[in-house]
Amino acid sequence: MKDNGTQGHGSLQGKRVLLLGGTSGFGKATALAAAMEGAEVIVVSSRQQRVDEALADLPAGSKGYTADLTDERQIERLFAQAGEFDHLVFTAGETLQLNELTSLNMEDARQFFNLRYWGALMAAKYGSAFIRKGGSITLTNGTIGLRPWKGWVVAASITCAIEGLMRALAVELAPIRVNAVCAGMTRTELWSNIPETDREAMFSENGNKLLTGHIGEAADIAEAFLYLMKGNFTTGQMLVVDGGGVLV
Repeated sequence: MKDNGTQGHGSLQGKRVLLLGGTSGFGKATALAAAMEGAEVIVVSSRQQRVDEALADLPAGSKGYTADLTDERQIERLFAQAGEFDHLVFTAGETLQLNELTSLNMEDARQFFNLRYWGALMAAKYGSAFIRKGGSITLTNGTIGLRPWKGWVVAASITCAIEGLMRALAVELAPIRVNAVCAGMTRTELWSNIPETDREAMFSENGNKLLTGHIGEAADIAEAFLYLMKGNFTTGQMLVVDGGGVLV
């Protein structure tokens, strides 16, 4: 059969999907969703316990590795160990620590960039060589760069940097497709540093303001990652999934 470039279009069946940060939040939800569609899933975390817990929930045959995604040599070794794959998803991130400018700790601010920005850049640098024809990279972003709140100076800066990185990588790495999912407020472990009562009140208050009437769940964001992995004609795009948050 002649390969006209459309064979396997829109399918994750039999594809290898490597998720950096794939053991919790958006990453784990995307790993589960991709596995349901027949993909072979590889999850990566800095902690072995997280990897083991994720693999217990994923189908047999799924794989997991540990790596510090702020360490260039560990990232390089990770991809050499994992081998060829089809889609790279970067969802790694730490619990949010928000500060107004006057109380901002600059070293803490640099650490945010080390994982969320430099980690994503290094993943693209070393991972792109192992991506098969027709493959993709999908980064993770947030709407706070589109509509900043007080106390979010660092987070808003990172999201704008990630958007620029995504667009530049789409040009640099073509024909590998590079996109980003831009998520609004979503119920994940990202907010775990906030006491539960305050956290639920925040979810309720902000959800009531959205056009959808509720905040997102990790599974909602996973749908966007799957779309961008399967969208063979989509590259250099930031897909906003926020319940209409930037409109209200």
